[in-house]
Amino acid sequence: MSILGSNMPSEVGLRLLLCPLGSNIVLKTACCSVGVILPIYSTFKAIETNNRTDQQKWLLYWAAYGTFSIAEVIGDKIISWFPLYHHTKFAFLVWLQLPTTNGAKQLYMNHLRPFLLKHQANLDQIVATLYSETGKFVSAHQGEFRFVKAIVMKILISAKHLINDSSQPNPPVPPPEGRAIRGPNEQVESTEPNDDDDDFDDDDDGYVTIPAS
Repeated sequence: MSILGSNMPSEVGLRLLLCPLGSNIVLKTACCSVGVILPIYSTFKAIETNNRTDQQKWLLYWAAYGTFSIAEVIGDKIISWFPLYHHTKFAFLVWLQLPTTNGAKQLYMNHLRPFLLKHQANLDQIVATLYSETGKFVSAHQGEFRFVKAIVMKILISAKHLINDSSQPNPPVPPPEGRAIRGPNEQVESTEPNDDDDDFDDDDDGYVTIPAS
């Protein structure tokens, strides 16, 4: 049993690595964790600690990662059939971040920076045009944006009220006035005055006294 238990993790790992169809979900999760989640937290730490070295490191990483994401979107139809693509992507993301390889800096200094410097003037014009057109579009459709914002806020407020109402227990219903709640085997007595009690009076000896007319 001990031999079987010691071989189980390695067998599971080999099956995940050697079966792309079964391991795509695992590999996509790993790529997202290594490529996005960990760098976001590391960037947060670099900003909060005001560490210039770490800030420069993660700026270079995001520049490299953004370039890779653009290439991935453009070539999605071509690379989707590539065998072991997610394995290669995971290894590439690790290579970008490892201090020993410093892949993000290498990619930026050797490829991305020379390209951006060469086309900087044209890129500045394109970026300025995009910002200008975006500002015009937002200004021309401010009413629509406000309308959508109001609808979204109403939906959120309604959802919040529904959640709060469902989480709170219903208040108990008070019994009718003048009546006491008894157990299932007890009779319900009425505390309201009865007009018949004025005409007939029960004596202690069990006889009924009838008032004289």
